[in-house]
Amino acid sequence: MISVLQRVREARVEVDGEVIGQIGHGLLALVCAEKGDTEAEAEKLLAKMLKLRIFQDEAGKMNKSVQDVAGGLLIVSQFTLAADTSGGNRPSFTNAAPPAEGERLYNYVVAQARAAHPVVATGRFAADMKVYLMNDGPVTIPLRVAPVAGG
Repeated sequence: MISVLQRVREARVEVDGEVIGQIGHGLLALVCAEKGDTEAEAEKLLAKMLKLRIFQDEAGKMNKSVQDVAGGLLIVSQFTLAADTSGGNRPSFTNAAPPAEGERLYNYVVAQARAAHPVVATGRFAADMKVYLMNDGPVTIPLRVAPVAGG
């Protein structure tokens, strides 16, 4: 699975002009399931998201996680993270999980996040979303989780 994490001061997602998810200080996580991904990869990705130390401590060092700072987590599906741009000017998305499987894994990540973290908001799978954010830093971290052995 692939994610791009952005440390934000605030973020929100709109669909058809309606805010469907928003957070204050925390992480915006763009998430993409790839072909062959399973719940094991989803769990590994979420664990990394929640524990990644990219928030400042009292000394100004990036030494705290989103959990440590009680930040929000806004999870947005984005299949375009699986883009392959090696063959010309039009990206290929053949590495992305098929829509039904991508939605299932996205929903799994969201459910696991809600069980593990108090403030979780979401986008809407396969919707035409408008994502607004104020990046904090800016801090933007790409995250790719390799297949779990035996998974």
